[in-house]
Amino acid sequence: MLKLLDFYADWCGPCKIMDPVFEEIEKDYQGKIEFQKVDVEANEQLAGQFDIRSIPTFVLVKDDKEVDRRMGAMPKEMLKDWLDSQTK
Repeated sequence: MLKLLDFYADWCGPCKIMDPVFEEIEKDYQGKIEFQKVDVEANEQLAGQFDIRSIPTFVLVKDDKEVDRRMGAMPKEMLKDWLDSQTK
C-alpha cells in the first residue's frame, strides 16, 4: 500500500493551510493510501533520511522506497490529481 508522508512544522504557515486539505483527502483515499504526518522538528532523523529541505513536503512511499514527492502548499484538486496519477 502507498503511504503519503506529510513533512511539516507547527510554525509553518503553508503547512497550516494544508492541514484541513490533508485531513479531507485522507478520508477520500481510505484503504488506498496510508496518511502520516511527520513533524520535522520532532522527527529530524526521518526528515534527514528523506532529505527534506522545505516544508510542507509530501512524499509518496511504496515498499519503504520513495516513489514521488511534491513540495509546497497546493489546492486540494492538485493534490488529488497527483495522488490519482500514482494510484492507477
